[in-house]
Amino acid sequence: MLAITKSKRPCLLLLKHSLLLLSKPSSSKSLPLHPQATHLTKTAYGDPLSKSPLFVVPHRNLCSHPQIEVSIDDFLKEKPDSDVTHETVLYVLKKLDKNPSKALRFFQWVSAERGFKPSPATYGVMLRMLGRKDTMKEFWVLLKQMREQGMNLDRETLTSLVIAFKKERMASDAECLKRFFENVEEINALENCAREMVEVMSSSEWGEEVEKKLEEMKLCLSDGLVLKGLAREESIEQFWHVIDEMKGEGFEVDIDTYIKLMRRFEKLKLMEEAVGLYEIMMRGPCKPSIGDCGRLLRSIASSKDPNLDLVSRVVRIYEEGGYSLSKSVYDGIHRSLVSVGRFDEAETMLGRMRDAGYEADNITYSQLVFGLCKAGRFDEACKVLDEMERCGCVPDIKTWTILIQGHCVAGEVDGAVACFGKMLDKGCDADADVIEVLVNGLCGKSRVSSAYTLVIEMIERTHARPWQATYKHLIEKLLGECKLEEAMKLVKFMKIHNLPPFTEPVVQYISKFGTVEDALDLLKVLTGKSFPSVSTYLHLFKAFFNEGRHSEAQDLLYKSPHHVRKHSDILHLFGSRKVKKSI
Repeated sequence: MLAITKSKRPCLLLLKHSLLLLSKPSSSKSLPLHPQATHLTKTAYGDPLSKSPLFVVPHRNLCSHPQIEVSIDDFLKEKPDSDVTHETVLYVLKKLDKNPSKALRFFQWVSAERGFKPSPATYGVMLRMLGRKDTMKEFWVLLKQMREQGMNLDRETLTSLVIAFKKERMASDAECLKRFFENVEEINALENCAREMVEVMSSSEWGEEVEKKLEEMKLCLSDGLVLKGLAREESIEQFWHVIDEMKGEGFEVDIDTYIKLMRRFEKLKLMEEAVGLYEIMMRGPCKPSIGDCGRLLRSIASSKDPNLDLVSRVVRIYEEGGYSLSKSVYDGIHRSLVSVGRFDEAETMLGRMRDAGYEADNITYSQLVFGLCKAGRFDEACKVLDEMERCGCVPDIKTWTILIQGHCVAGEVDGAVACFGKMLDKGCDADADVIEVLVNGLCGKSRVSSAYTLVIEMIERTHARPWQATYKHLIEKLLGECKLEEAMKLVKFMKIHNLPPFTEPVVQYISKFGTVEDALDLLKVLTGKSFPSVSTYLHLFKAFFNEGRHSEAQDLLYKSPHHVRKHSDILHLFGSRKVKKSI
């Protein structure tokens, strides 16, 4: 909590800044409204003061002719202004729900020409109608207009709009609407709190009773609404002014408010402000958690233009607090820098890490390799591994995999294969991860035969066990190039490695293009200590029948074991086919 002293000064201080925040020309201007709301003039939806256009609506008073087409003028001309009720407007809007543009023109016209005062309900109906991809500009303009008139969305309307946006794959609009709603709630809470404080202090003389009432009104203070309301780029000077005055009055920012403010600053990329707030908290009684330092450093390092002076400042503040950075924190900063191509800054950070007594290891070097490959600097990435060996840090399989993957992602498959060969020469055995990376890379370049040769060689030479997904992917690619024999060999290895054999694409291929001998070869591959299950035979027979290859199914049946030929399901399948054929 923010400390509250037995004086009217703290309450007056927060009240002053609450009113300062609320006294801006228009509260809605500082809300995170969608950019489209500020780039649309009234001509986008027509001038509401112009003569009303024709709208097709059923006249509710003409019960015997419910579908008569009338204009708005015809619909409303017999009604005086006082008779244009919310029910009437809602009725027309709902009849125009298939045409949001016409509905909006009517909404603007009836408001300007007939003196209609929209309610939150009518705004809600109109916003629901405009919440579509082709009318989002009008949606944001109307929402801004609603807010300027002192009305807010209710939570039910918000929820329905957010769900609709997500269904239409308008995630950014959904997020912007939620953020707008949250900020409106904050400002409303702040307004209510400020009014209550004014009412309490103006209703009676200052004394214990007034102080007691204000003590009970900690919502404004404990939630840090004033600070959070000012934590924006356009009001950042006021934010720090409030902080300074609060410190002078003996206030301390509570940890919950600090967390909310840090999230806001990091989201808005106001890293200097985030560091300043972190410094204040580290020197106060409510210190942030140890993990906050690493999180803040990673945020700075991953920003568009990392400021190493801010990194140094955070490290200094952290160390002055009696702590020292762990290697994982240094690695986190280093990883963030290399991922955005800031290699010079990353090298500087490595120097600082060594000065702190930490040596670079496989994790550190792997991050550098990843960043260099991402930047297309493959020769330098390869040299990193040579440097590792000179420093006595032998590259492990993970480092090699990152190097090979970096080449494959960039389409440099030949380079990836060369790195793989060098890895094997260094005595580092291939594992399932690096095999998967190479198979995907080779298949991506239509070099399926090379991928197959690699897998077979690794299985037979190093006893590697590829992932099930690698087997499946390669089997499908081989069948796509009519390499049935190779595909069945992989199915055999899957069975040897105790993986569920991936037979479905093989069965489909054989039923379309294969022979009875191919089917028998597949059954032989699947035969272990006993014959394959009856369901396997049944699946093959059905596949042949589905392709209209009845004679092949019959030949396969004759060459099947006796217990399969006499099984009731098999007899039923062939019996039903004979009946259909005779018909």
